[in-house]
Amino acid sequence: MECSFGITGKDYVILASDMSAGRSILQFKSDENKIKALGPHLAMAYGGEPGDTNNFADYVERNVRLYHIRHHHALLPAAASSWIRRSLADSLRSRRPYSVNLLLAGFDTTDDTSHLYWIDYLGTKATVPYAAHGFGQLVALSTMDKYWVEGADKRAGVDTVRKCIDEVAKRLTVKFSFNAILIDKDGIHNLDLSSEDPIAAIEAAAAAKAEAAAAAAAPAAAADAPAPAVAAAA
Repeated sequence: MECSFGITGKDYVILASDMSAGRSILQFKSDENKIKALGPHLAMAYGGEPGDTNNFADYVERNVRLYHIRHHHALLPAAASSWIRRSLADSLRSRRPYSVNLLLAGFDTTDDTSHLYWIDYLGTKATVPYAAHGFGQLVALSTMDKYWVEGADKRAGVDTVRKCIDEVAKRLTVKFSFNAILIDKDGIHNLDLSSEDPIAAIEAAAAAKAEAAAAAAAPAAAADAPAPAVAAAA
């Protein structure tokens, strides 16, 4: 019983995932984080068999981090999606395949574009503007198809994700609680879906960070400024 959504916009991508952990009709936890940050502008929402999901998510995270350490730059979303798809395809042909479905989301800082990839346990990959995994896709994909608009702003994207969550709550007998993130040029931000305007909180945090950076840079700029000339005595 799992549910995850992904949606792209003009300069962002949003991932949302349920926080339940259980087996069959039993629920063990309701605060499990199924979204893992893989880099400064890359994250994935995963689901599947409990042991496989945790092991594969850690495996992906550590290899992406190793790439960053070796090459001194983060792995871009397109390259990361190809490597993850290949890893799942290779495991499928081994004696211990991973039963993991995931949504990979990222922001490419080289050309300022958002990316979303739908990947399943068979190693199938698709580049999509919006996607879902789990039981929620039975009702959420039609909602996304109706309300998703290419180039929509961040608030419109959050509103569409909320509509998907409301549809899942109305039409599925299983009740989920969700957490969500937003990825843009400034990095990964947590989305408080219970807030009336979570984008305002992100914008306020970005403005405060910019002010702090400007304040920290001001003394350095003053120290580097040339000393004023002193007039010679008559």
